Amino acid sequence: MQANQSYDAIIIGGGVAGLTAATFIARQGKRVKLFEQAPALGGRARTKTQDGFYFNIGPHALYRGGRGIEILRALGITPSGQVPAVSGAYAIKDNQKHTFPSGITSLLTTGLFGLSAKLEAMRWLASLARLDTDSLMRVSLREWLEGHITHREVQDFFIAAMRIATYTNAPELMSAGAALRQLQLAFASGVLYLDGGWQTLVDGLLDAALQSGVEIETGAKAERVERQTGGAVRDVRTADGQVVYATNVVIAASPAVAASLVEPSQPFSLRRWADEAIPVKAACLDIALNRLPKPRALYAFGIDRPLYLSVHSASARLAPEGGALIHVAKYLAPDGRESAAQVEGELEGLLDLVQPGWRASVAHRRFLPDMTVMNALAQADHGGTEGRPGPQVDDAPGLYVVGDWVGTEGMLVDATLASARRAAEMIAAERTFQMRAVV
Repeated sequence: MQANQSYDAIIIGGGVAGLTAATFIARQGKRVKLFEQAPALGGRARTKTQDGFYFNIGPHALYRGGRGIEILRALGITPSGQVPAVSGAYAIKDNQKHTFPSGITSLLTTGLFGLSAKLEAMRWLASLARLDTDSLMRVSLREWLEGHITHREVQDFFIAAMRIATYTNAPELMSAGAALRQLQLAFASGVLYLDGGWQTLVDGLLDAALQSGVEIETGAKAERVERQTGGAVRDVRTADGQVVYATNVVIAASPAVAASLVEPSQPFSLRRWADEAIPVKAACLDIALNRLPKPRALYAFGIDRPLYLSVHSASARLAPEGGALIHVAKYLAPDGRESAAQVEGELEGLLDLVQPGWRASVAHRRFLPDMTVMNALAQADHGGTEGRPGPQVDDAPGLYVVGDWVGTEGMLVDATLASARRAAEMIAAERTFQMRAVV
């Protein structure tokens, strides 16, 4: 067993959330140690490079108007990339290609709707920015659609648009407020596809952490968070025998992992969050091509099936000259029963429809049948994003959780970064309160 150590804060998890929390805490002048069980940092934001192709772990996008990009810039990180121009995208229905309604002109010309449905869709698109999403957090997306939109094909279009914005395929469960707020963000500011993949964010966050004095140990698995008799955190035990003391512990992991780390004296709230969380998942087929058969066929979105196709290399530097990197995905329902082989065949079929001849140009491919996109669906029954937990675990003083399932701000990586920053602010505020109490 190694000699005991002591820190102001221990971070468990070296993905985007953990690195961000560690850096902001260290910038307060605190001594911070981060443990990551994998050999490399980054978690789901890692990028694999192969023969000049940059493979993110499935399709990733950074919202230009979200909290995430603001927080990255506060850390000195300026993401480099381009906004995908989805004009000319396909809407796929009954295995047929239609114009995807991304604006007034495409809405008027698409064969997806009849005239009456087009007028209804136009009215709702025009009013989208003015919707009060706060009042809809406890209303399901399906309930809201059926109460406000008459044409079923327009409902299906909005569900498809919100799948793209949230990666979530659960209209009966998802909060309408959370989904519509994310759709407002998508329409207002769009997204960035990042040059060099999301590894550029990981590298930037690592540099910021090291410059702030964070001590990082990879290949080190945290096994247990021990608490004092009164419930406050005391130390972290690792698989290699380390006992590291700290007054604050930040867990940057899923609800299930967070709960398991604090057993057997587990806070009730952690167990409840883990039991109630429904992970958001997708199946992803990542394809690298030496040549793109149809250079103008860059985007396709399923209307009657939860499918997605995007040539990310058309907007960001992710492929060598002449090559293309395509992400094809299926948004998985929480109760999905299809086999991995069935889903892979469905994704290949979408490629056949949009990029016929692609098979002759494959340089590399990777299929991820069950990828976690978010650790917890924003459920209407739980208040949408407004009902999410933390970061502070109320029944365990000094214990914090961060990630895409934590806090009230944003979704996806926006929630990840916002919760990490908020945890650091809460730790700083707690320390200030303690100092004032002593004085």
